[in-house]
Amino acid sequence: MPADTIASLAGELAEAERTRGVMPRITARHPDATIEDSYAIQGVWRDAQVAAGRRLVGRKIGLTSKAMQQATGITEPDYGVMFDDTVYPSGSTIPFDAFSNVRIEVELAFVLKAPLTGPDCTLEQALDAIDYAVPALEVLNSHIELEGRTIVDTISDNAAYGAMVLGEVHLRPDEIDLRWVPGVLSRNGQIEETGVAAGVLGHPARGVAWLANKFHQHGARLEAGEIILAGSFTRPMWVERGDTVHCDYREMGTIECRFA
Repeated sequence: MPADTIASLAGELAEAERTRGVMPRITARHPDATIEDSYAIQGVWRDAQVAAGRRLVGRKIGLTSKAMQQATGITEPDYGVMFDDTVYPSGSTIPFDAFSNVRIEVELAFVLKAPLTGPDCTLEQALDAIDYAVPALEVLNSHIELEGRTIVDTISDNAAYGAMVLGEVHLRPDEIDLRWVPGVLSRNGQIEETGVAAGVLGHPARGVAWLANKFHQHGARLEAGEIILAGSFTRPMWVERGDTVHCDYREMGTIECRFA
């Protein structure tokens, strides 16, 4: 895809974010667009956000579970970037109008204590590089029409990332079997989705290793201090203005937020 086309599409995405709008699918207009094109679009958008003063704090991994792959029809993981102004603590009131196509996913996040690089990063190396795990909810935010979208559309749109809500319990990987952390997701007191973290590639930290290896292909590495949102182990749950969302992670505590 030509550089001017990539820049134009990144500009469309930035405008859609600014106006809370939804743009036509990139793949409908550019059916030959590749995954590399989509990461290039995301990269131009990201660099413009950083130039405007936003601070990058981590990365999100998406589409790592069968539940999410079946929900989207997309069969491989992807990643996006997270900025400091998108991170909320549990108990927050989140502005509903800041997002488009608002949905919630149940995840674990990891904070790195050491850099992590590919091309042959293993689960064990990822666990060694993790400082602690923390429960998280991801707020999905799609600026590209959902019907018929492909992974190229999703990646271009920063992997549909909008925000995350972090819990208060921090546990090292050797303090808990991360595979069996549960998530019971409720909306307005009614249970909507349940799952366990093993649904993410068999172990939620395996996504961190996948991301380190993917980054190596792009000449980069994961850095100490970054937050890695590891992917959902439930299907996305739609939310509306006024909804209260609660998730119980058992020994990892609970998260609650409200959309207003």
